[in-house]
Order: sequence, then structure tokens, then C-alpha cells
Amino acid sequence: MAYLELRGLEKSYVTPRGTTRVLGGVDLTLEDGDFVAIVGYSGSGKTTLVSLIAGLLRPDAGTIVLDGAPVTEPDPERGIVFQQYSLLPWMTVFENVALAVDAVNPALGRTERRRITDELIALVNLTPAAWKRPRELSGGMRQRVAVARGLATRPKLLLMDEPFSALDALTRATLQDELLRIWGERRSTVILVTNDVDEAILLADRIYPLTPGPGAVLGPAIDVGLSRPRERRHLSLSPAYQKARQGIVEFLRACRRGAA
Repeated sequence: MAYLELRGLEKSYVTPRGTTRVLGGVDLTLEDGDFVAIVGYSGSGKTTLVSLIAGLLRPDAGTIVLDGAPVTEPDPERGIVFQQYSLLPWMTVFENVALAVDAVNPALGRTERRRITDELIALVNLTPAAWKRPRELSGGMRQRVAVARGLATRPKLLLMDEPFSALDALTRATLQDELLRIWGERRSTVILVTNDVDEAILLADRIYPLTPGPGAVLGPAIDVGLSRPRERRHLSLSPAYQKARQGIVEFLRACRRGAA
């Protein structure tokens, strides 16, 4: 049995202009520990798909099953990191992360709660800033807090919806490397949603292009074929990188031409 299975997911929205069919029957199968990326044009339905998997939205049709259980509502077993940090501004880094720890471990003693929270903050290299508030942090540091909070529940599945797209190029590269390191240590199952093809190739083992809407579906999986650990230096010279990038770009361009 697959660890995560999506079958025939459909979702439409009713607007004053009529009904917009966003997803037209999405199928996806993941095994435990997979790191996959979903790439597509802006507005193709990527965030809607993440929200469905997270249980934040209900599909019009289709099923989602994670580790043998149907997904019908939000649950801490599905951690989410969005593009916007959504940190509580009056709380410190420690308090923001501890809040997530408390949500799934309400009976924890003070010492154990502190230990787990400190461990998560250290994992994202924020120990020196543990008692700072969000306004005192850079954008990259705030996103590190969001990643730590997403991992605080030890989720079965980590969903990342364009988590680095609002950051400058240097900070984005640093956090990509941090994510690779964290995944290497924890081997969580991860779905990364991005419109950056190079980011998808650097981070994921398998990439699914999402066709432009309306009625978006996932295209065939594209295997990255790059060994781990990965270094971005000289990555673009690798034949595996070039093959994966060409496959993704050609598929998306063909879809857009077909929709024109």
C-alpha cells in the first residue's frame, strides 16, 4: 500500500463570473520518505492542491489517503510551511515553536518541552536568536522559524507551498541547502510546491509538472537522477540535471501552447 495516495482529486470554485474548475482529476502516489516537487505556472492550482492534501479544503471528488487513513480535515500529522511566515508577532522564536510542540504534546513536562523546542530551533540554526521576536528577524530567519514549527509535530508528511519564493536569491539558496540537510537527517516525506524548476531539481528526487488550468492535472513523473548529497556548484553541468530540466520545461511549454 502506498504511503500517500491521491485519486481523482477535483476542485472548483464558484465566483461571481461563474464556476472555475481548478483541478480536473489529480492522481499521485508517494512512498514513505519520498521528496517530490510539483511545479507549474502561477495560478495553475498548486496552492489548492496543497490545501486539499492538508485537509484545509474538501475536494469536490476524489480521495486522499495518508498511511492508510483518509484525509478529511486538518491534522498535525501534516505539517505545512507556506510562503507567508504567519508567526505570532508578540512571541519569541522559542515561544512560536513551543506553541506547535504543545499543540501535539499537551501533557509534556516543562523540561521535555524545552528540550524538544531547543532541538528544533537548533535544527534550523536559530539558537542565537531563540529569544528574539519576529520583527527583529530577517525574512530568511522568519522562514526558518516556520520550518521549525512545521517540523514540531513530527509530521508524517511535510507540505511546502513555495516557501522560499519571497526571499532574495542568496537567502533562498541558503535555506534550500538547510532544507536538504534537515531532510537528510530526518527523511520526512516531503511535497514541495514551486514555480522554480531549478529549485525542484536541486531538492527533489521526482518532479511532477502541473498542467495549466482550468482543470489542471499532474503530468508524468520526471526522475531527477542526481545522487545525494547534492551541491549546487556545477549542478547545471550534470547531464541528469539538463535532462530533467529539459523534460519539465518542454512539458509545461507544450501544455501552454495546447491551451492557447
